[in-house]
Amino acid sequence: MKDKMIIFTCITTIIGFMVAIQFQSTKEPEIRDTRNIHELRQALTQEKDRQKELNGELEKQMELLYQLQQRENLEAVMSDAIEELKSRAGLTEVSGQGVIIEISQMYEDEYAPVLNSVPPYLLRMLLNELNVNGAKEVAVANQRIISTTPIREANGVTLINRSRVTQFPLRIRVLTDDPEGLHHAIMSSMSREYFSYENLTINSTPINYVTLPPYDKPLRVRHMELMKEGS
Repeated sequence: MKDKMIIFTCITTIIGFMVAIQFQSTKEPEIRDTRNIHELRQALTQEKDRQKELNGELEKQMELLYQLQQRENLEAVMSDAIEELKSRAGLTEVSGQGVIIEISQMYEDEYAPVLNSVPPYLLRMLLNELNVNGAKEVAVANQRIISTTPIREANGVTLINRSRVTQFPLRIRVLTDDPEGLHHAIMSSMSREYFSYENLTINSTPINYVTLPPYDKPLRVRHMELMKEGS
């Protein structure tokens, strides 16, 4: 009985850990919001989809807990649950059909702006459009995008997951169930126009097989404490 309680405590801790990661991405809004109407609509759609996905995930984990209570081989169930949670959190390499997007500088001359990297606001806009149009997993350069991925600028250089992203062309790998649909959506999106303002162009190519690297940075979860047995 004691072993079962320890295993049950471990799996519930893991589930709480992953749910906290999802909730951590919903932070308090900044005092000043500079997004335009298009960006706000995209953000609203994305948050609705995320809420629906989270509700489904909570129901799934409740069903898992029920199965744990009914089965004797808890170690095998827990091992499978851990692997699935790691995959959902972006901690494992994933492959499948998708789209490869390349961002390049349109031309180089004395009148064109000189960019060290793609501006963060453009990357966030593009990622929002990818999510709205059916992207399942995304990697920018070698950085896997998860729910808590920060995209910001420091000294004129864009940082993703606290790593510098300065290469051109910048390659974005996307997994999706509908590569052709996502390709056409991106090639006809408003993002291409905004990118052109910064002397950047977007090209998209559907592909039958693409591999995304795992997220390799430490996961930081706040507002959680490890509970000792019997407390």
